Amino acid sequence: MARYTGPVCKLCRREGMKLYLKSDRCYTDKCAVERRSYPPGQHGQLRGKISEYALQLREKQKVKRMYGLMETQFLNTFRKAERKRGVTGENLMVLLERRLDNVVYRLGFAGSRREARILVTHGHFRVNGRKVNIPSYLIKENDVIEVAENRKKVARFAENIGAVERRGVPEWLSLDRDNLKGTVVRLPKRDDITVPVQEHLIVELYSK
Repeated sequence: MARYTGPVCKLCRREGMKLYLKSDRCYTDKCAVERRSYPPGQHGQLRGKISEYALQLREKQKVKRMYGLMETQFLNTFRKAERKRGVTGENLMVLLERRLDNVVYRLGFAGSRREARILVTHGHFRVNGRKVNIPSYLIKENDVIEVAENRKKVARFAENIGAVERRGVPEWLSLDRDNLKGTVVRLPKRDDITVPVQEHLIVELYSK
């Protein structure tokens, strides 16, 4: 499967905001957005008129990059959101939040969604006692996500959990820090997602 292997800080600069793609670095003054708050490239500091299409595209790219999805994955998620009852944009954001790699990140087991995706793929987690190594797996209410017993002594998990106070754990999740275990108290709602996203722009883009 294709994946982006370039410098992730350029992605944050291109979208003009922190996407928290680089773990601890994003919280320091070394963050690329803090140091150079303009898009990368020789024309990055030039400001031109932004079209309606450009606004819609940038919003889609921002969300796609934030959650670490490729184009086809993101489109498939959008189509699934369209088929569900309710507001398509809100359905999309909820589906993205329910991904296992995102839940692992939200619980503090990983410093970034990219790291969470790698850890899930390598089989570090159990969902309701069963090994799940699919990052796109959608969690359900009352699901229990925990670090596999034979991986709990890995130092990286202790480091990540120790820094979880920096961003906090969402209300729809419950974290047992001592046992490296999290529980889905309820499914997330749009109000629980504090990411600054105008999802209606993404709906408009795909509706053309």
